[in-house]
Order: sequence, then C-alpha cells, then structure tokens
Amino acid sequence: MNDAPETCDVLVIGGGNAALCAAITAAEAGASVLILEAAPKAYRGGNSRHTRNFRCMHHGPLGPLIEDYTEEEYLADLMKVTGGRTDDRLARLAIRTSEECLPWMEAHGVRFQPSLSGTLSLARTNAFFLGGGKSLVNAYYRTAQRLGVRVLYEANVTHLTLEDRQVTRVAYSHDGQDKAVAPRSVVVAAGGFQADTDWLARAWGPAAKNFLIRGTPYNRGVVLADLLEQGVDQVGDPTQCHAVAIDGRAPKFDGGIVTRLDCVPFSIVVNKNAERFYDEGEDVWPKRYAIWGRLVAEEPDQVGYVIIDAKSLELFMPSVFPPIAAQSIEELAQKMGLPPAKLRTTVDDFNAACGDTSAFHPTELDGVATTGLTPPKTNWARPITEPPFYGYSLRTGVTFTYLGLKINERAQCSIGGTPMQNLWAAGETMAGSILGQGYLAGFGMTIGTVFGRIAGKEAASHAN
Repeated sequence: MNDAPETCDVLVIGGGNAALCAAITAAEAGASVLILEAAPKAYRGGNSRHTRNFRCMHHGPLGPLIEDYTEEEYLADLMKVTGGRTDDRLARLAIRTSEECLPWMEAHGVRFQPSLSGTLSLARTNAFFLGGGKSLVNAYYRTAQRLGVRVLYEANVTHLTLEDRQVTRVAYSHDGQDKAVAPRSVVVAAGGFQADTDWLARAWGPAAKNFLIRGTPYNRGVVLADLLEQGVDQVGDPTQCHAVAIDGRAPKFDGGIVTRLDCVPFSIVVNKNAERFYDEGEDVWPKRYAIWGRLVAEEPDQVGYVIIDAKSLELFMPSVFPPIAAQSIEELAQKMGLPPAKLRTTVDDFNAACGDTSAFHPTELDGVATTGLTPPKTNWARPITEPPFYGYSLRTGVTFTYLGLKINERAQCSIGGTPMQNLWAAGETMAGSILGQGYLAGFGMTIGTVFGRIAGKEAASHAN
C-alpha cells in the first residue's frame, strides 16, 4: 500500500524477519501497524532474504528436526563461539522461546525442508526453510497483508524525535517527499550499519574498505546512529560483527549465501605470501565458519586462499563461482597470484605432517591431525596430493554488525538504564545484546524471531 498515515498504533522500522514478526504479532493483538522499509519492494526483507535456517531448541523431534537439542547444549554452543561474551538472561530467553517459534512460523506461512547433509551437520539443531529466506520473507508479507499491515517501500527514516523517554514523531522520506508519522509505539528492526563502509572504516581502520558486504546495501545504520546520538543506551563493540570468509569474486554488496565457502575444513588456507595462519580443522563448520572472516581481515590485503585437491572437491557446498583448477601446485599458484615455490613448500610441509587418515570422517570431529606443524590442523588433515588441484580466493564478508541498542527481556530500549516508554528493538539492531563476538549458524534468525515477537506484543500492549 502506498498511503502514508499520519499516525498508527505500532510503527515498525525495517522490513526483514524481526520486523515482520513484530508487525504480525502486533496486528494479531489488534493494533494498526505500519512498516517503513528502506528497500524497494523487489529487495525487501533485509538480510533475511539470504538466510537458510533457524536454530531451534527442542525436546524430541520437532518439524524437520530430529532427536533433541537441549537448552544447556544450545547455550554451550553459543558460549563456545562468543567466548562467554553474552547476556545470559537474554541468551536463555532466546533459546527457550525458540522451541515455540517453529510451530508459530509454520502457522504463519513458513515451510521447512529436511536439513542439508555434508559439512553443515545441522539435522538436529537447525530447521531449513523451503525456498530459502526469500520464501520466508514473502510468506510473512502475505500474512501481514491479510492482517491489514500497511507497508511503505523506499521509505527512509531520517530522525526519531524523543521527548521524556518516548518517541513522539518519526521523520522519513518517501516518493521524493519529507513526511512524518506520530506512532503510539515504535519497533526498530532496521539492522546494523555494515552497508556504511565509511562507518566500518572508522571502527576497523582502512582495512575495512576491502571488506565485502554479504547482505542488503540498505542497512546503513541511519536509525541506529540517530538513536545513539540522542543517548539511547547502546551495547556491543563496533569492531565485532558476523563476518565470514566468502568467495573473493563476490560483489561488493548483496552476494548472499551463495558466495559463502564451506571448503575450509578440507583445505589449507594461506595468505598472499602462501603461508598458513590458522587451524583449518578446529571444529565442525557451523560452529567455526564465522571466525574466518575476522581471520582473513587480519592478513595482508585482507585476502586468503583455499587450496584443496580432487578428493575433497565433492565434500562441501560450493560457491556460485567455480574454483580455479590446475594440474600442479605451481600452476595453481601462478593462476592465483601466489608465489609458486613458497606454496609448493607450504603444501609439502603440510603433507609431511599428515599421518594416518583412515579415521577421516567429513561431518564429525575425526581427530585426523597433523604432527609437528605450526599452526596445526587438528581434524580432517589429509595430504593435498591428488590432481587436479583447486583454489578459491577468500575475502571478509560482513553479514551484520553487533553495535546496537541495549534492550531488556521485554525488548525495550532504555536511556541511562531507565526503560523508554514506547521504543522497542529486535533483530540485528539489538543482536549485540547477546552476541558479544562470534556467531552460531542460524542464531540470527532465532534472535530476530524471538525478540520480534516480544517487541510486537509489548508495542501493541502499550498502544492499546
């Protein structure tokens, strides 16, 4: 709908998973809801368009999920990747509530498929969306439309007026005009600031100019910056983010999931000097893939190179781009712009450090490790000897940033520790409340779904 109301019960800023969960929940509670989405309709949905799955606690089989996944195991997985940098109360709230979210998602149009095999190993922990994130987003928009939620696309929020700890007016531009709405309640679900590469560079330094942005180019942090400048409580470190190593040939923005590389466990990874710099076999991929974006960011020119051989080519989900292939390590080095003699030495040293590979198991920690090599490879260490040899370039791909709005268990924002009267946050905008560092596959969707629903419920209750 293209009408622009001057008031509404609940205004939702953003158009992705968290925003839609908030809007649907508020509308079902009887509130009039308006969504302001910065993207054009064809690109609606924020980073949710590129997601594939939802990490879910469950007691016994649930939907496509097998066996069980307990609260304590889920929390232990989260603590491992965050190094304990999380709010325990909010983390447990997200984990516990995730179990009831999956049936709610199905009831609101989301369909699931069996989880994928191979390096993902997620059949017990993560439910995969049939048709991917775009299908999820479209299903939610259809549900929202049936509930009477109004949506304005290409609506760029520019300022929220705060008076006495409440939002009294929201200014935005739409159809080339400056407009405003006076909502009773506001839910901010507008993502992080990762698409503003100048802001990334202020946080990370000039190296950030070499980063690629995996998701939407519309998450520029305008609303986040506006609220932080007005004293709304913040959480998180601007240098922490969900960053993975992606195919170096990916576009600057919006490459999405298809540019991710899952081959690291079966490879050696070298920098531009053909030197290894980290243990490629540290853990199963869903628990460790998100560290590689930061690792590559710390190497010269923020680039890395994956080297595998023919026996590993079918063990992982490939990038949308084909690998570089060669019949020898030296030829591969030349094609990839690496020093051939040095890469030959690195591969030979690695191969010499490999031992018995009979216990190799591609989807489990197998203990097939190197001996006497620094850094070691502690699992899946097989010699790279079988031509053709293959390579991918790696660059840091930022999904979303963790600097955000601090919330409580009601998803309520605050100023000076005192809750605001009518401002809530959900999704990537507040994910830093739980993710101090690192990432766990599918957990961003958990955060968005859980706190989107909470924010929508609280916002509607206040408005009514």
